[in-house]
This record gives sequence, C-alpha cells and structure tokens, in this order.
Amino acid sequence: MSVDKSKAGKSRLHPRNRNRERYDLQAMIATVPALADHLITSKHGEDSIDFSDPAAVKCLNSALLHHYYDIQAWDFPDENLCPPIPGRADYIHYMADLLGESNFGAIPKGEQMKVLDIGVGASCIYPLIGTVEYGWSFIGSDAEQSSVSSAQQIVKSNPQLSTLIECRLQTNSQHMFHGILADDEVIDFSMSNPPFHASADEALDGAKRKRKNLSGKPVKKPIRNFAGVSNELIYQGGEFAFIDQMIKESKQYATRCFWFSTLVSKQSNLKRIYKAIEAASVRRSRTIQMGTGNKSSRIVAWTFLTAEQQKEWRETRWKLKE
Repeated sequence: MSVDKSKAGKSRLHPRNRNRERYDLQAMIATVPALADHLITSKHGEDSIDFSDPAAVKCLNSALLHHYYDIQAWDFPDENLCPPIPGRADYIHYMADLLGESNFGAIPKGEQMKVLDIGVGASCIYPLIGTVEYGWSFIGSDAEQSSVSSAQQIVKSNPQLSTLIECRLQTNSQHMFHGILADDEVIDFSMSNPPFHASADEALDGAKRKRKNLSGKPVKKPIRNFAGVSNELIYQGGEFAFIDQMIKESKQYATRCFWFSTLVSKQSNLKRIYKAIEAASVRRSRTIQMGTGNKSSRIVAWTFLTAEQQKEWRETRWKLKE
C-alpha cells in the first residue's frame, strides 16, 4: 500500500475557495438584507457577526451561498447542523485536486462525474457546492427521512441544480454504501463528514467548549452555534467507529469507486484509521491536511484500483486517451 501525506497551511483556504479573502458583508447584505440584523462591531472596530449566535451563523452562511454561489434558496430546520461554507468548499476543492492528480493534471468536470455524499444532511451543502464549482452529479444519502426531505426541498428550490442532485434514504444507519448504490452503479468518489461524538454527553461537552471559546464566557446550557441533531453529531463508537465501518464496507465496492474519502476531525484517530486502511488491502491512500481559522482537520482518501484499472477508468469514464 502506498501512503502519501500532503499538507496545506493551517489557516489557509484552498486557492480556488471563493472565500479566501475577508467577507464583503455590505455586498452580502445587499443580496440578503436580513444579514444586517445580525451585524455587530468587533473589538477591532470592524463589521462582523456574533458567531456564538446560531441565527446569525445560519443567516451568514445563507448569504455566502447566495452572494458567492448564486444559491438563492437555502433553508432547513433550525435544529439541524448549519455548515460553515468555506470549510465545506475546501473538501470539494481538495477532492477535485485529487481527481486531477489521477487524471494527469486535468480535473474531470461535468455531470458524467458522479459523487456519493454519505450523510448529506438537511443542508445538502456538499452537493450544492460541487455542482456549482465543477458541474458534478451527486447522490446525497442520509439515514434520517427529515434530512432527506429537507435536502430534496433545497434542490427543488434551486431548479438549475435539480437534474444534478438526487437524495436517497439510507434505511440501515450501520451501512454507508449498501442500500444506496444500485447493483451496477459506479461513482467517481465518495465523501463524508462523520459524526464525531460517541455520546450525547460528549457532544454537550464539546458544545460548551466551543461556545465558551466564541463568547469568552463559561456556558452551563450551550446552544450549538452550528446546531445539529443527534444523528449528525453522534455515532456509537464515535468518529473512528463510523470511518472503520466505511473502510470495511468500501472493500466490497472496490472496483465501483475511484476514490473513497472522509473527513477526520480528531487527529488522535489517524493511527487506527491507517491500520484499518492497511487491513483492507487498499492500493493507495492519501491524507490531505486542511485548516480554517483555529480549526484543523484532514481528508483521508483511499483507492483499491490498480494502475491498469485506473487507466481504463480514465479512458471510459473521463474520456482521456493516454
């Protein structure tokens, strides 16, 4: 097995990320006037929002999608996870780079490219960004019917994307690929942002720490600033158990996906994840470091394809003649 670890600056967004520079809040307010209700003045005397306020965070991210991505309709229940747009976009861009590296420098684009987002969530965020940036088609799976329904409504409300995104219900939460992919269905890569807490108590402690860091004050009963219902945040055994199951199951789909991938929030899980990848007898794996602000994470990706199988994939699916 070949293991490759690449690095990105801790606080730097991907070069193609539309939000590498400071947000143009006034331009965003012109697009989404409701954002003005959440505007505050930072300690440096600059326009900002209160990142400890869930309503402000949701409004900001809605404005980001509207202003920078032309996603004009993006709404979902307040109790669901509200994703930070720049960090989510980075996952998409780094996977595009990985596809490009597998395609002699050319990023495969267009609707013939199919991506599986495991745990699409009520916000449908990865498919939205991936279709806008690269024209890819997406399957968004989720074990919660309410999340699938919410994601479907977002797609329906943005008709320019409706033919590119399909949302499917996973009826067995212990599976990632089984029950979602049809018998002959092929995907170019899979992606996932796993639940990273093993219990409700652990999730609550994490919310307390995060809110204290944002507000500078101790919090007894925190409100998660990015919200999130239990299935989005909690999985029995935590992040590693989720990823371990994904790795084991991916082996059964070895020739039907070029790159499998997942976000890994906890660096302490990496050693066990690498052992699980090695046990699955993958051909090659990659670890891609990402960082936004004070938060760092990484993508772990793996493929089972031989060099000859990759060549055939490029020629048949990506139409590259070598």
